[in-house]
Amino acid sequence: MNDESAALLFDVVGRLEQSIVARNCPAIVALVGDRKLVLSDYDYLRDDETAAAFESRAAAKAKEIGARRWVFAVPQVWVFTPPSTIMTRAVSNHPLREGEQEAISWMSFNATDGVDYGRVAYARRPNGEPVFEDAEIFTVGITPTQVVPGYRLLQALLDDDDAPLL
Repeated sequence: MNDESAALLFDVVGRLEQSIVARNCPAIVALVGDRKLVLSDYDYLRDDETAAAFESRAAAKAKEIGARRWVFAVPQVWVFTPPSTIMTRAVSNHPLREGEQEAISWMSFNATDGVDYGRVAYARRPNGEPVFEDAEIFTVGITPTQVVPGYRLLQALLDDDDAPLL
């Protein structure tokens, strides 16, 4: 990940951390092209259709500004199941169960460097205040599916022959 992409990642993660501290859980995407554009959606985690609609709107805006770089992030609960499967679910006010951890899931794209995936894990103090770890970039192979935040955005832009990202 180059310096510009890292700076964009820290910007998006910082915005999302502030929202989580304020007890909000939006999806946030920052698009950089002819200008920088930051979009958020508070209903993203409600259902698959809402998530798909937001990513479609983000893809349209990315095309509009000629995006060359973007970061998409959303808070989720990661569910670790043996032997090595990770599933996610929407965050909620309910206590975490065994094998669960809250995290900001993110995907970044840079036209020259490609795609990176990662997360920012966090835990809560007894008073509910979140404590965030450093951003983690995955170095192991990942097989994302269409439910991974940002996947539809990526596909919409890569599948479009006129997309400025290619």
